[in-house]
Amino acid sequence: KPPRSPCCRGLELQQCITQWNKTGDTSTLRNRKTFPLSEKTFQTPSTAVSKDKNSRTGGQSSEDDTQSSNGTSAQFSVRGSLGTNEPPSRVLLMLVVGLSFSTRLYKITEPPHVCWDETHFGKMGSYYINRTFFFDVHPPLGKMLIGLAGYITGYDGTFPFIKPGDKYEHHNYWGMRGVCHFSHTPIQSFHSFKKSSYIMGVDVSSLLLCSTVLCSVGLLSPNLCLPHSAGVVSVSHCCSHHCLSAHIWPFTAPWWLWLVLIGVNLAGALGVKFVGLFVIVLVGLNTVWDLWRLLGDLSLSLVDIAKHFLARVVGLILLPLFIYVTIFAIHFVVLNKSGPGDGFFSSAFQSRLIGNNLHNASMPEYLAYGSTITVKNLRIAGGYLHSHWHLYPEGVGARQQQVTAYLHKDYNNLWLIYSQSGTPDLVRHGDIIRLEHKETTRNLHSHLHEAPLTKKHFQVTGYGTNGTGDTNDLWQVEVCGGRKGDLVKVLRSKVRFLHRATGCVLYSSGKTLPKWGWEQVEVTCSPYLKETPSSQWNIEDHINPRLPNISLSVLKPHFLEILLESHIIMIRGNSGLKPKDNEMNSKPWHWPINYQGLRFSGVNETEYRVYLLGNPVIWWMNLATLGLYLIMVAVASVALQRGFSLEHACVLMRGGGLLLLGWLLHYVPFYTMGRVLYYHHYFPAMLFNTMLTGITLDILLKSADLLLRPPYSDWLQRVGQMAFLFTVLYSFYLFHPLSYGMTGPLAHEPGSAMAGLKWMDSWEF
Repeated sequence: KPPRSPCCRGLELQQCITQWNKTGDTSTLRNRKTFPLSEKTFQTPSTAVSKDKNSRTGGQSSEDDTQSSNGTSAQFSVRGSLGTNEPPSRVLLMLVVGLSFSTRLYKITEPPHVCWDETHFGKMGSYYINRTFFFDVHPPLGKMLIGLAGYITGYDGTFPFIKPGDKYEHHNYWGMRGVCHFSHTPIQSFHSFKKSSYIMGVDVSSLLLCSTVLCSVGLLSPNLCLPHSAGVVSVSHCCSHHCLSAHIWPFTAPWWLWLVLIGVNLAGALGVKFVGLFVIVLVGLNTVWDLWRLLGDLSLSLVDIAKHFLARVVGLILLPLFIYVTIFAIHFVVLNKSGPGDGFFSSAFQSRLIGNNLHNASMPEYLAYGSTITVKNLRIAGGYLHSHWHLYPEGVGARQQQVTAYLHKDYNNLWLIYSQSGTPDLVRHGDIIRLEHKETTRNLHSHLHEAPLTKKHFQVTGYGTNGTGDTNDLWQVEVCGGRKGDLVKVLRSKVRFLHRATGCVLYSSGKTLPKWGWEQVEVTCSPYLKETPSSQWNIEDHINPRLPNISLSVLKPHFLEILLESHIIMIRGNSGLKPKDNEMNSKPWHWPINYQGLRFSGVNETEYRVYLLGNPVIWWMNLATLGLYLIMVAVASVALQRGFSLEHACVLMRGGGLLLLGWLLHYVPFYTMGRVLYYHHYFPAMLFNTMLTGITLDILLKSADLLLRPPYSDWLQRVGQMAFLFTVLYSFYLFHPLSYGMTGPLAHEPGSAMAGLKWMDSWEF
């Protein structure tokens, strides 16, 4: 039994097949007929088209062309891949390929100095070339590609990337820019959307080609958008081809190819930025809907449905997961040298990095009394427990010795650990201890005075001298997840220190002290006893000549441990990116209206200026299309409910709905985020909106035959298409200096390349 396409709602099987194969018909479904099935019913598309042409030549109408009860006929002209007057696919594809390369790589070496984001991403590319470990709040694939491109094109990784405006001079930087600019999005979009029609493919690819934000120099968003767009275009291809949505060609080579491509692109999207989770949710929802629809298809056995389910598990879950984990495996293997990212990770993690003081080091395995130790906080940038001779200033708690957290290794991080009873032994869970600062001989101390910055916490100080003090110097050791009597293992055990007198817990707030505290991190005693990384510590250095040493190589974490740790730290790092005073911060409501761009390079007329701003014509066209799309869907839904057959209803409602959902998933969540936001965070959502614009306008023009008869409807479509392409191309011509850079007079001055084009006062070019 041949499959039934979900796009032909309300049609009987014979009418459904005829509707898709014919190049034009006149039908309404107010009075539907049921046709008997026969072998003649199921013809190849080419046969059906040729027969339909013959029938029209003879002036006859097909059997299922019926009149509606109101005496009118709805005439539809099926175009697309079956049309006879479509331009050659290969010619258009080569044109799109050529334009993609030329628009992305034009003036790739200008300006010859560091632009805004290159300070960070270029430096990270250098770290990969030098194999130096660093930390970033996003997964590593994007930075790996930048480093790989630089290495292949001859960059040696020696440029420091200190600040924007630094000259590259003799350094070869064009490869790192090129990999970020190259995007196959217009190419793949054309290839996928032409399955519905060549015109739709041209519309979508032209909108993406002329999007100025995807042509701007720098090492930022074009690179980050590529896997997102590849994922959604793969899904769009499958929707237009019905390979996943209607089981027409299940388990054939093309079917598997596109399923695998979706999985690869999902891994790539998540491997670049965590915002890739949104496209994974999108594909997941689409897959669940497909499986639910297949479950209701009685022509499929339960075995067939199980095969479809397992295929999607392999292609869309296991394969992306394997690729994603492989990306991190390569990341950890390449970055094997100590670098600026060490301090963000645990001591056990640092022991695997060449050049770190813990690499191939040896020390006693279990913490003992009388040992000299360093204590490291487990929160991001929590620092080492630290003290120095300076006192808290007048009016800041008790005027006693400062205790802080210091982010770097230092002699003042050393502490001596003593037992309350003075009996030398191994330290265990539940023991009462005293920590003495080695340099100043003062005890770690707390009392009921409020902390300097975190007012609801208690102050922590250094008190006493040469081991003498009071009961406020006593702390109880608690091994997280441990039981009474458990030993404290260096590097691996997570430990908390509970103050005996007040019941609070030693805590690193992460707040930076004023200059009197040397801008180090505040340490407090928190009365809130919930286990958090801020209240957890581990023993990093451990010196005790009375105990045998072991090599720290036996304590190195295995791959799954460092994979989990890296993700925990990345998530915490993302949540910690709060807006700072006077820091540039964009608002989500700014993005769809193109309210404000981002200055990449230059501010005055003598400098080479690059301004990241979306093509206003395309941007506002996208915004208007969101409303137009909802209106068209409402009209189409009413028409289908009344029994009319709409040729493009599937593409409009299913394909367009998928893109609308993608836009919502990639845009709405930013309203709930407290982290600092930038203009480029909208770019993945912009891709979905742009593709939706291409689909919507294409279907709108093709719906002209609902109002006009040929040849007037055809004329209207051609004129509308030409006007659309001219508008898009001319707008790119007007605003392309923003992307490729410009010098000379500013926008408000005569003779400027952007004279008269500053349509909004908030634009800063």
